[in-house]
Amino acid sequence: MFHNILVSVDGSPDAERALSEAIDLAEATNAKLTILTSIVRPPSWAFSGVNAGAAQVLAGELETEAHEIVCRARQRVPQDVSVTTVLSPEPIRQALMQRVTAGCHDLVVMGSRGRGALSSTLLGSVSHHMLHHSPVPVLVVHAHGDQREADAQKPAGPVSAQA
Repeated sequence: MFHNILVSVDGSPDAERALSEAIDLAEATNAKLTILTSIVRPPSWAFSGVNAGAAQVLAGELETEAHEIVCRARQRVPQDVSVTTVLSPEPIRQALMQRVTAGCHDLVVMGSRGRGALSSTLLGSVSHHMLHHSPVPVLVVHAHGDQREADAQKPAGPVSAQA
């Protein structure tokens, strides 16, 4: 069925569920698994002026965090599954598209925060982009319905007015 599965992780609960699905599929089909994450970069304008030092420190912290994310994901994969990790300096959309073609993957697995169409349009959705541009099938693992309903039903916290 599948021979080479690509899974995108970012440390979020949705990505963790996607990783679980990808591991299960890799085990069931004896497929290779590639775990990909992208290093988030501060915007280029942050590296100028008085904030340049802070932006440099932040960039280092973000790279360390991305490395920790792929390491934790790798540790979850059973010994009998062939796994590769990729830490990309490219934005995640570009990194996924490049890896799909260069790595000869036949399935992409990724999480979804469960945003609606309007939010995805305004904020951008990597899963939406991959569904429309990937040359291979994309499995989008959505947030659990129970959790989304619970989040939607949470009452708003009290608003405090300060004098």
